[in-house]
Amino acid sequence: MLDQYDKITEAAAFIRERWSLTPKVSIILGSGLGGISGALADAVTIPYDEIPHFARSTAHGHAGQLVCGLLEGVPVVVMEGRMHAYEGYPLQQITFPVRVMKRLGTELLIVTNACGGLNPQYRTGDLMVIEDHINLLGDNPLTGINDERLGPRFPDMSAPYTPELVDAALAVARREDFTAHRGVYVAVTGPNLETRAEYRFLRIIGADVVGMSTVPEVLVAVHSSLRVLGISVITDMCLPDALEVATVEQILAVANSAEPKLRAIILAAVKAAG
Repeated sequence: MLDQYDKITEAAAFIRERWSLTPKVSIILGSGLGGISGALADAVTIPYDEIPHFARSTAHGHAGQLVCGLLEGVPVVVMEGRMHAYEGYPLQQITFPVRVMKRLGTELLIVTNACGGLNPQYRTGDLMVIEDHINLLGDNPLTGINDERLGPRFPDMSAPYTPELVDAALAVARREDFTAHRGVYVAVTGPNLETRAEYRFLRIIGADVVGMSTVPEVLVAVHSSLRVLGISVITDMCLPDALEVATVEQILAVANSAEPKLRAIILAAVKAAG
C-alpha cells in the first residue's frame, strides 16, 4: 500500500488539470446504471484509460469513464462503471479510484450496484439501501503495510454505511411511493452466478442480496473516513426453490428501468450534502 500515495497524487493532479472544482460527493454507478451522469451540468468526461494508474472497466453495462460536473448545483465526480475482482484486478487497484476521489476532496461516497435478491420478500426492480455487508471475496483491499497518510491500520466497521443516510434514503422512497428495503449485501467473486446450494448458504448467513462489487470500495471509503450511502437494484431473484435462468440482457434491462427510483435517492443525498 505504501506505493499508492504517490500514484494517488499523480492521478488526482491529472483530473484537476481537466476539472478544477472540489467535489463534495462521488458516485460509483453499477451495471446498467450509468444514466445519472447525463444529469450533470458543465460536465467534463475523462476515460479511465487516460487517467494515470486507473484500470479499464471491461464489464457489461460499464462505460468506463469519469464524469465531473454539477448535480443539484453540487460539484460531484461520477464513475460510470467500476472494476471487479472477476476481471482479474487486485482489490487495491479496484479501489484506487476511491482513494483518488478522497484526495480530490470528496466527503461522501454513494455506491450503487445491480444485485440478485435472496430475501423472498423482495421483488425484481426493488431497491435495497445497504445497512451492512458480508465480505466473501476472500481478500481485502486493506491488506499489506498500512500507510497512515491514507487511514488507520484497524478501521472500525460497526457502521460502514452512514445510518442517517440510510434513514434519509428510505424516507425518499416513502415520499416518492416506491419500494426500498433496508438490508445486508454479500459480495462474492463471480463471474458465474451462484448455485442453488450457494444461494441457500448465503441466505442462512444473513444476506438479503448478493453481488460481485461494492464491498471493496466501501472498505476503502471507511478507511478514508468518508461517509457512505449504498444502494442496490435487485435485477433478478435468487430463490433456490424457484430459480430461473438470469441473462445479462435481462439484468441490464431491469437496472435501466429502476434508474428513476435510484436517481431520486441520489439527487436527494447530493442536495443534502451540498
